Amino acid sequence: MDRVVNVSLVGVGGQGILLTSEILARAAASAGLDVKKSEVHGMAQRGGSVISQVRFGPRVYSPIIPDGGTDILVGFERLEALRWRHLLAPGGQVLINRHDLMPVSVSSGQQSAPEDLDGLVARLYPGAVLVEATRLAAELGQVRAANMVLAGALSHWTPFGLEAWQAALRARIPARMLVLNERAFEAGRKALG
Repeated sequence: MDRVVNVSLVGVGGQGILLTSEILARAAASAGLDVKKSEVHGMAQRGGSVISQVRFGPRVYSPIIPDGGTDILVGFERLEALRWRHLLAPGGQVLINRHDLMPVSVSSGQQSAPEDLDGLVARLYPGAVLVEATRLAAELGQVRAANMVLAGALSHWTPFGLEAWQAALRARIPARMLVLNERAFEAGRKALG
């Protein structure tokens, strides 16, 4: 690997973004890459916006990805994927959970809900890969494992092997939850073929 890869993971509090970014960072490190990670929690505990950025490569000097510098944007829900569009590099890849969490401003009636979200995502991200991560996790019996479904899908786009991801999962996930998370990860891998 001869360059730095920039990954931005975006969503709202409670979706497992920080855990997913930590597993990504551990996987990259276990593959022998230099890794830097940053995160902004915002009002995460109240369902607010959360972003975590992971950079890995032969040598990484800063944890911050500049606007327009994200190689892979992972949206844990569609509205946040749209909100952080300015981060994506030209030719960058987009992975989005086909799931919507309406902000409080919409559910309280202060703002109107976006119209034609499918069309908006298709226009702004014509090459995006949408995964039914929430549905797949629910089928496994734990909707909160949607983040590991996304991690499994993301693993297809990283320059390190499955072994690095599996080692990171084992290092970070508690033993009592490991089998479920491994199954969710595998469901995400299968979702991308």
